[in-house]
This record gives sequence, C-alpha cells and structure tokens, in this order.
Amino acid sequence: MQVRFLNPSTLCPTSGWSHVVTASGGKTIYVSGQVSVNEKGEVVGKGDLRAQLVQTFENLKHALAAAGATLNDVVKSNLYIVGLKPEQVPVIREVRSQYFNMQQPPASTLVGVEKLVGPDWLVEIEVVAVAP
Repeated sequence: MQVRFLNPSTLCPTSGWSHVVTASGGKTIYVSGQVSVNEKGEVVGKGDLRAQLVQTFENLKHALAAAGATLNDVVKSNLYIVGLKPEQVPVIREVRSQYFNMQQPPASTLVGVEKLVGPDWLVEIEVVAVAP
C-alpha cells in the first residue's frame, strides 16, 4: 500500500490538513458521519464543543477498528460544526491534532452548518481510510 500526502507550493500553506492525498493498494474504508453519542445512545457533552469532538473522535476510532483500521489510516475527513465561529477553530484543531497524525494529516473539509439531525449534536465527522 502506498499513501502520499501532497501540499503543492502553488497552493496556500496548510495547518493540520493536506491539500491532496493519494492512495493505491490496500482496503478503502468509508465511515458514516459519527456524532457524540455513546454506546447507550446518550449524547455526551451537551453544549460543549470540545467534549463532543472528543467523543466523536473516540467513536471514529471504534468504527475504524471494526474494519481493521486506525485513525492513522484516514486519508480524508469531513467535519460539520453547528454554528461554526472562527474562534472555535483553534479548539477543533487542538482536539483533531490529538487523534490524527499531524506529520501527514488527512485531506480535510470543515463546514459550518445550521443544524444536525440530533437537536443536541454540535459536531458530525465522516472519514475515508485506506488500510493495508
């Protein structure tokens, strides 16, 4: 399996994400959007973006493990944040950096949304991984 993380000099500098990721070989894994709901179906961290991000990344770890992968295998992530404000970006980056390999971070999209399906959900994250 070969994965390459590319940041062309003709594009803007990145901060915790890559412009382009290529992958060949291996197994491609698509993980549905995960939210801050625990194994009992309870929302974790109501009203607390940081707590919800942590629970959501933990859920991603469990989902990937079920497919034989880890967060280090993620090549693309999409983050959806309810009512995203610029001052929240450092918190998102801090938590994200605890879970993704920041030497070779995945290609990533961060989107502010009006609401998610669950009334108490503040974040939803979906990923694509390529594992050996």
